[in-house]
Amino acid sequence: MTDPVTPSPAGAPGITYAAAGVDVEAGDRAVELMKEAVKATHGADVVGGFGGFAGLYDVSALLRYSRPLLATSTDGVGTKVAIAQAMDTHDTIGFDLVGMVVDDIVVVGAEPLFMTDYIACGKVVPERIADIVRGIAAGCAAAGTALVGGETAEHPGLLGVDEYDVAGAATGVVEASALLGPERVREGDVVIAMASSGIHSNGYSLVRRVINAAGWSLDREVTDFGRTLGEELLEPTRIYAADCLDLVRHLNGDPLAGTAAAVSTASGEPALHGFSHVTGGGLAANLARVLPQGLMATVDRGTWSLPAVFELIAQLGRVPRSDLERTLNLGVGMVAVVDPAAADEAVARLTSRGVASWVAGTVGRVTDEAAAAGLDFMQGAKGVDGGAVLLTGDYARA
Repeated sequence: MTDPVTPSPAGAPGITYAAAGVDVEAGDRAVELMKEAVKATHGADVVGGFGGFAGLYDVSALLRYSRPLLATSTDGVGTKVAIAQAMDTHDTIGFDLVGMVVDDIVVVGAEPLFMTDYIACGKVVPERIADIVRGIAAGCAAAGTALVGGETAEHPGLLGVDEYDVAGAATGVVEASALLGPERVREGDVVIAMASSGIHSNGYSLVRRVINAAGWSLDREVTDFGRTLGEELLEPTRIYAADCLDLVRHLNGDPLAGTAAAVSTASGEPALHGFSHVTGGGLAANLARVLPQGLMATVDRGTWSLPAVFELIAQLGRVPRSDLERTLNLGVGMVAVVDPAAADEAVARLTSRGVASWVAGTVGRVTDEAAAAGLDFMQGAKGVDGGAVLLTGDYARA
């Protein structure tokens, strides 16, 4: 027997969806404000336009592949959203989101094709949601990928009226014969570091704890930054996808276009062997994931100096170097592993595209001495029983 239902007193107003805290009309206004930015990422491959239940993408081009492999990734931007909310600046956090997703895909040599996003918020403020999505669209344009769909969900009572979180997912494709990964890496390979644009989108729980403990406000002007602390912390994540794909095609050739490799190696194999996206866990943990068992990358800290924002976090919070290195990118956002014959060409190619890069280390065999190096040595990471990384020396002085 069901429990009896007692209706509201006579004359009391009925409970509507709006009264529950969900503003459908605000959601519609947000869609109108973001529409043009999203459509600008659409090429001829996007079918059905904007606003459908599902995004449609024409994959007829995959017929050119001998064995197309689909790559997929999903991510968010962590507690960096708390900085955006405190600053009331929302047009860059979406750019961060794209970088975190598509640059995981490009690690295997895959070209990101399309992306979708999800925004959960306590209250839909149309202008704020549109700013977030415009940032996502700008990131997609930089990566050469289409934003084919998304969802904005209003969660009153679960999130505060000014709170939100963002997530996204992307799909890409790579020819099986061009797949990059640990099996391609060889002893003697060279590690090429690519500069980050700042903290990117990892480690903000540590960063926020440090600045809060120090009592620093986000509007504090910092001489070393030439802007406020908050502006520095919101610097968008660099998106490497287009630059990495260009490097693959330049060094290894493009099997679909029939172009030859720019560099001939002694083995006759492709010159670019792998990438590592430096995200949560830092440089060593992420580089170890793309190395095979038995091999070790020795990375010399002295080949670069720590950008000012990392120096500040280290000094302000007296954060141990080992903790910094396992949390933040410390100035290196992406790594390429290449045949030694291609090292100079790789640096030159990246530099020509505006990506500061340098030779940071080499790949050799794991040694007992290295394994005994304590916190400077890492073997296997994030569930991958792969290779090892040894960090040596001290960071150069700026």
